[in-house]
Amino acid sequence: MGVNPKDPVRIFLVAGEASGDVLAAELIEPLRDRFGPNVVFAGVGGPALAARGIDSLIAMEQLTVLGYLEGLMAWRRIHKLAGQTAQLADAFSADIVILVDSWGFTMRVAKVLRALRPQVKLVKYVGPQVWASRPGRAKTLAKTVDHLLTIHAFDEPYYEGTGLPVTCVGNPVISRNKKGDGKFLRTAYNITQEKKVLLVLFGSRRAEFERLHEPFSQAVQRLKDTHPDLVVLCPLSHAIAVQVRAAATDDPRLQEMIFLDEAQNADAFAVADLALACSGTVTTELALAGIPMVVGYKIGGLSWFVLKTFFLKTRFASLVNVASDAMIVPEFLQADCEAGALSAALGYLLDDEARYDTQKKALADAITKMGSQGRSTAHSAAEAIHTLWQENA
Repeated sequence: MGVNPKDPVRIFLVAGEASGDVLAAELIEPLRDRFGPNVVFAGVGGPALAARGIDSLIAMEQLTVLGYLEGLMAWRRIHKLAGQTAQLADAFSADIVILVDSWGFTMRVAKVLRALRPQVKLVKYVGPQVWASRPGRAKTLAKTVDHLLTIHAFDEPYYEGTGLPVTCVGNPVISRNKKGDGKFLRTAYNITQEKKVLLVLFGSRRAEFERLHEPFSQAVQRLKDTHPDLVVLCPLSHAIAVQVRAAATDDPRLQEMIFLDEAQNADAFAVADLALACSGTVTTELALAGIPMVVGYKIGGLSWFVLKTFFLKTRFASLVNVASDAMIVPEFLQADCEAGALSAALGYLLDDEARYDTQKKALADAITKMGSQGRSTAHSAAEAIHTLWQENA
């Protein structure tokens, strides 16, 4: 490549949704440690990257799409924004571009950028869930990027024979393992020790809240009818906080929940006894905290039909179930995600100590299988990126 060691290394990060924004932000300091002071950052993302001095010229909220039909409807917008993102990376003279999660968006960015800037090193951080659906995406990724940083060891066999270098850096949720202050929340909201605490987690996307609002709220209402002393905490992702609080002005069921800022997640997890959660990264966070849970999820009807008919290859939605190859966490998807089923499953956990303890132990076993051997995911990822750069310098 003929790189002058005195020239700055220019790294551009692309994050298309809230979880990816956090992953990208966590890379900044480890990358500085690896590359030294002679590194410059820019990117597209959200508040986590902004907090580290990387202000996005494209609002991350425009990039998030949930479901196949929704993706088709948003195709023109996403395609345009991907082109703009690639142009921003090119104008920045990026040496390395790190594409974090968000398969559809980041792949469009990669393809445009490869044409604009053939010499750039493209790193995909978090691979597509080829073990769940569309295994052909492994070959697509191999043709598009230079290196894959995967967070699951069981991803790697799907890339054998593709020629794509793969590094497993471990699950970031497990390597973070943030410890919260449950006593603080109990004191702040006068939650006595004998009261059970339920977490309600609506997800981090607007469409997730829109679809889960009714079944989750109604399920909690039914549960409180039989467990009137139950305390309900609702930590809100920054991406949906305004939306949920606005909905609460007209919904007394939401008004009975104690809303918490996303920064209080660890404290909420420290005090919780069980959870009703949107399927996603948070289920791994709950498992790490040892909190038994019930999971629900919905996407658009046509999107679900297409996914179920043509693409879905796994029996489970929750990663802890995938890792365990067993339904240790009850999952209620699509039409099954309704108040009666959700409240009944939560009631079983509240009222059946043996069932509660069985899930708690199974969650601990799943986390052991998913562990990253004590290494920080962000530092492992930064090391792999630095190695890639040195090998091509």
